[in-house]
Amino acid sequence: MQFKAPRGTTDILPEERPYWRLLESTAERIAENFGYLRIDTPIFEDTGLFVKGVGDSTDIVEKETYTFKDRGGDSLTLRPEGTAPVCRSYLENGMNNLPQPVRLYYLVPNFRYERPQSGRYRAFHQFGVEVFGEVKPYVDAEVIEISWQFLSELGLNDLSLTLNSIGDKKCRPGYIDQLNEYYHLREKDICEDCSRRLANNPLRLLDCKVETCQPIIEGAPSSIEHLCPDCESHWEDLKSHISDIGIPFEIDNRLVRGLDYYSRTVYEIAPPIEGRTSVITGGGRYDGLIEQLGGPMTPGIGFGMGLERVIENLKRNQIKAEQNERDIVMVAHIGDDALRKATTLASQIRRHGGAAMVGPSRGLRSQLRYATSVGASHAVIIGDDEISTGAYKLRNLRKSDQSEATAEEILAFFSSSKD
Repeated sequence: MQFKAPRGTTDILPEERPYWRLLESTAERIAENFGYLRIDTPIFEDTGLFVKGVGDSTDIVEKETYTFKDRGGDSLTLRPEGTAPVCRSYLENGMNNLPQPVRLYYLVPNFRYERPQSGRYRAFHQFGVEVFGEVKPYVDAEVIEISWQFLSELGLNDLSLTLNSIGDKKCRPGYIDQLNEYYHLREKDICEDCSRRLANNPLRLLDCKVETCQPIIEGAPSSIEHLCPDCESHWEDLKSHISDIGIPFEIDNRLVRGLDYYSRTVYEIAPPIEGRTSVITGGGRYDGLIEQLGGPMTPGIGFGMGLERVIENLKRNQIKAEQNERDIVMVAHIGDDALRKATTLASQIRRHGGAAMVGPSRGLRSQLRYATSVGASHAVIIGDDEISTGAYKLRNLRKSDQSEATAEEILAFFSSSKD
């Protein structure tokens, strides 16, 4: 039997690492430039956190979580999204007692059991930010700007930002009543999942992807037409802030996102590709979530971005990640005595801050081909003649030139990071 990676997962091969280094370094730099601090939460949490935080009627909790009982009988769930764990940490570690707002970001693996397709995996990586303790819409615009700037700096410029406001606990019930009335008149025409949503989570009717439901969604009442004065003011101020910082946007009355905790602002950024599965990043405000998890009333907002999907878009746009051009030397050896010398020299180079490897136990020509294949910048050649004279051959593989140098000169050369 030949084992394969589980369905919906993928290996990150060495040639892919330049993309990941680019995304991770760019995410860290931009988030920290906005004053955000990094947080890392456990890879699994108490199942109840997601049932209560994400919502027991969402697709994630109903169909997509990896949930199991450990040997102590506790029900645990692999992290399907980043917000609920950060909220738990915010409360557990007393961050609500810190000066507000608290700005956090993370780069984490997540897990969802869903049908694999382009840009969607069962094990994936996410860049996200969360802000706690600020209700004003300027921070909504700030969160949107972080995700927009991140994608723009990577070279993804042909993107669209869509916004919506789904109201809050004051005005949303009236809107839900209107939505229920509209859908009950069309109940025989909706899909099976939407029939269930109509009973327990009407807002998510607008998030349905089934083709036959799309005309019904198009004619559904709009949430922004049912906003209370506070939500209306927040919505108008948000649009002004987004315009002031120069980000173009469209309003999408169908946009609700797939999680129960959202309130007021919701947004998505997507390339010009049909289908909601093309969305690169999305997020929104969740002003009642901390309270729902047992904490004090605390406004919050954040986003989550799938990094695999970002890389797919970089490749689609033929945007390449630069390879690391750091000097690395391969020490080639001919004979047992030379191998010992090579091992010692490579170890000394590494201890002095350089990068070095020992060539494979093959002929010289094969070792040099190997050096080229693994991206070595230089090769040191050691044989019996070189040992007797103390002068090793140093070959620059990028420039195809060769000189002689002692072990001490080679060590000094690579320790000082000269080209």
